[in-house]
Amino acid sequence: MAVTKTIPAAATVVHEGILRRQAQRESAARTYARSLPIVPVRARGLTVEGADGRRYLDCLSGAGTLALGHNHPVVLEAIRKVLDSGAPLHVLDLATPVKDAFVTELFTNLPPELAAHARIQFCGPAGTDAVEAALKLARTATGREGVLAFTGAYHGMTEGALAVSGGARDVRVTRLPFPQDYRCPFGLGGERGAETAARWTESLLDDPRGGVPRPAAMIVEPVQGEGGVLPAPDAWLRRMRRITADRSVPLIADEVQTGVGRTGSFWAVQHSGIVPDVMVLSKAVGGSLPLAVIVYHEDLDVWHPGAHAGTFRGNQLAMAAGTATLAFVRENGLAERAALLGARMLARLKGLAAEHPCVGDVRGRGLMIGVEIVDPVAGARAGAGDGTGPAPAPADAALARAVRRACLDRGLIVELGGRDGAVVRLLPPLILTDEQAEAVLDRFADALAAAERAALASAGRSR
Repeated sequence: MAVTKTIPAAATVVHEGILRRQAQRESAARTYARSLPIVPVRARGLTVEGADGRRYLDCLSGAGTLALGHNHPVVLEAIRKVLDSGAPLHVLDLATPVKDAFVTELFTNLPPELAAHARIQFCGPAGTDAVEAALKLARTATGREGVLAFTGAYHGMTEGALAVSGGARDVRVTRLPFPQDYRCPFGLGGERGAETAARWTESLLDDPRGGVPRPAAMIVEPVQGEGGVLPAPDAWLRRMRRITADRSVPLIADEVQTGVGRTGSFWAVQHSGIVPDVMVLSKAVGGSLPLAVIVYHEDLDVWHPGAHAGTFRGNQLAMAAGTATLAFVRENGLAERAALLGARMLARLKGLAAEHPCVGDVRGRGLMIGVEIVDPVAGARAGAGDGTGPAPAPADAALARAVRRACLDRGLIVELGGRDGAVVRLLPPLILTDEQAEAVLDRFADALAAAERAALASAGRSR
């Protein structure tokens, strides 16, 4: 049921005034503010309170940044400790006790085979700069230029990161098919689809007339987030590791959104057991504050001093918050908790899919979950996209937006992703309780049903 709390007139004036001034002053590039017209003033854990007094359950979590939710006590304590100590807040890349503690905790949690031979580079504060650093490192170390990337990928908004993302144009990147079941590019799905994608990759690289010189790197997301919450099959990812290792091509794993327990393992690559040559880390690794790093095998460490730098790469508060977050996730088994709770949430959402023809697919890993919204009329007739039945139903971006609006009306913050913006994404914090998970699912189910009813009624009127 929609939230119907009475809002004081004065709060409404403040709320609407701030939104109006934002629309007048900020650029046309603003994103979340367009679809989530709220003005957060307080937050704790899963809950956000707006200037108008409404409360929301936040399943966006700063686009996956808030592993421990808003203002977690261990994060606030770590920040206050640095502030109260008199330590410098800006140090470029100088060594400090705060940085040393962060690197030690991060290396403790890395895949052991990587940690034993790892180097770390602190980058600018956003994940996209870490992607740039990883690409630059690979090109420097190999002396090669081309990069292998995947359809549907998202790696950031700077030029190099955009070039290896799914919507790039006129770039030095070879695009490879990313396997998925519901909309398999080969119409096969499952193991057959993944195997076909792997064979295509091998053939392209080994064909002397394929037009793809040996590249500097392959970059892959273990779970595509903005691409629609598409987990890479474990066997396929192991195959990509073998393909790259056999051809001396560095493998870059973009763990910006999947890292720090999000997918049910501390790092998403650990589900498949692979060890990449480079890991790109940001978002949750800074404990809610801006921080981005790459961790890579020492054999690639061929940079000259200053080859990659950034004024704000020495963010002491973010390092302290990141250390506290990494330790809390490790000590409290939150990755394992995300695996268990995520499986339960997926099971209930798949139950909803059986009842609602507007749900084309439910997928995810851990607490990184996606629900693909399709045309409900066509959805009632569609198949699973596995080559054994009818094609999947057309994505319905308008209905997905209606579901998002209905969720917000019910006090639930979600966002959209996927090729057509038709995948409702759930990224709750890892501290989510069983009761909160049920509340999230209850609100989502109610919003889904209401939006679907309205869509079906509108379709009936238009016939």
